[in-house]
Amino acid sequence: MSDAAVERVLIKTLEEMPRDATHWSTRSMAAVSGLSHTSVRRIWSAFGLQPHRVENFKLSNDPQFIEKVRSIVGLYLDPPETALVLCVDEKAQIQALDRTQPNLPLVPRHGRAAHP
Repeated sequence: MSDAAVERVLIKTLEEMPRDATHWSTRSMAAVSGLSHTSVRRIWSAFGLQPHRVENFKLSNDPQFIEKVRSIVGLYLDPPETALVLCVDEKAQIQALDRTQPNLPLVPRHGRAAHP
């Protein structure tokens, strides 16, 4: 594999997004770069790239987002006398899902016994 091919994969990974996905996979990058998916994996590994990990903050596109934030923050800053305010956070080490694409339907798992 040439240095130019490695450079093309690195630049595309770092500077471009695939048209039909939120991030590059080894197979999608292989398809556009002309390399095998194992070559792409080796390049990414050598340079410590993990495009499937989201490392930036995403602001909600919910039209009522500001109203919801104000309502929640208001509970913390000035709760009603009889209110109980609980805060629930995501479990540690679980990355929040990227909500830029519609959720996929749930598919039953194969090989598991059904409970009566």
